[in-house]
Amino acid sequence: MPETRSGLADSPDRYGLLSRIFHWALAALIGWQLLGMVLKLILGRHPVVAVFVGQHQPLGALIFVLVVLRLVWALANARRRPPHEPGVAGLLARAAHGTLYLLMLAVPALALLRAWGGTRGLNVWGWQVFAPRETAVDWAASPAVAHGPLGFLLLALILLHVAAALWHRLVLRDAVLSRMAG
Repeated sequence: MPETRSGLADSPDRYGLLSRIFHWALAALIGWQLLGMVLKLILGRHPVVAVFVGQHQPLGALIFVLVVLRLVWALANARRRPPHEPGVAGLLARAAHGTLYLLMLAVPALALLRAWGGTRGLNVWGWQVFAPRETAVDWAASPAVAHGPLGFLLLALILLHVAAALWHRLVLRDAVLSRMAG
């Protein structure tokens, strides 16, 4: 385990550099994905939307890999991480963070399952992850119908997460946001 003095690992006062890189990289990638899906709902088939849709699968696969790495890193740093508040607020924060992790893992996992069992396969920037099948595997595609709705649930939870961070910064005026913002 890296020393906390190196700045890579977490400490009780703040998240380390690697945790912050995972956090903000995933925030940017998931934000891009969700923006594309919201624009698709608003604009339908539009050239602007095509930019987002064309990268949706490869970025989703990248998100899945980064979430797995982030979870491994978070577990490795579990005893060092900044603590949550005591009481109900801390319990709600732990539940929200756990649900965020669960959704960040489940949403791309469902899409990967659909790609594995589907007839189109999955090609990520020239690398064939799953070859196309002649016939779809129905049980793999069935749970994937939850991919979109869970993605929008993830969006709602992210907005709540951002609101809570701003609440800490602007109303409570504590250091919660600075632990991840640097």
